[in-house]
Amino acid sequence: MRRYGPAVLLLLVGGALLRISLLSAVYMRYVQAGLRPYLVASGVLLVLLALVGLFRTARASALPANGGAHVHQHGHTPSAAGPRLAWLLTLPALALLLFPPPALGSYSAAREDAQDAARGVGTFPTLPAGDPVELSVAAFTSRAVYDSGHSLRDRTVRLTGFVTRGEGDTWYVTRLLVSCCAADATTSKVEVRGVQAPRTDTWVTVTGTWRPKGALGSSAAWPPLLNGATVKHVAQPPDPYEKR
Repeated sequence: MRRYGPAVLLLLVGGALLRISLLSAVYMRYVQAGLRPYLVASGVLLVLLALVGLFRTARASALPANGGAHVHQHGHTPSAAGPRLAWLLTLPALALLLFPPPALGSYSAAREDAQDAARGVGTFPTLPAGDPVELSVAAFTSRAVYDSGHSLRDRTVRLTGFVTRGEGDTWYVTRLLVSCCAADATTSKVEVRGVQAPRTDTWVTVTGTWRPKGALGSSAAWPPLLNGATVKHVAQPPDPYEKR
């Protein structure tokens, strides 16, 4: 049975990739949506390689005993006993196939407590007419911290993210931003005041108005404030990350 190990491992990994990218949207917990075709192609290729390996191994096993021994003596049959520890590689593949981990949440966000202010202060495009205006958490934080035109003033905004907690009763609506995959995720968060904090990691939509804080472009302006009016519990979106 051990001679089938490499092929089985390829089959598990390929199946896991197809499970998260072709049969569901779980892959968006790890990478951007644009990488889906590459994940699907990789999964298909691994499955095909596994099937070829299984076929060749089964064919070699069916050779006559003396013929098989002759081939073995010349080193042309696959080893029936690969390193036993290699089977441990099946555990991550099975975990991804059967129990895909959740998207990054409050623990990941808590590891980044400050935001780089290197972008500098400047003017931003005019917001769409009508209130409330739907903004990403990253867009709100950028305008609140860097917009010299104060485009958020006197506007009602709607933000969606997950709940993280600070000291005391402080809480934030938070999103993680990715450039390529979850490994490069950074945090955007807005402190919400005036409404009761939901449970940590709960996904919510918060409606409220910007409350100016600190000098533009300074660390005192981070994280920005929102005077909350309403908080609504929502389901986690299929793509939990915002894009840069």
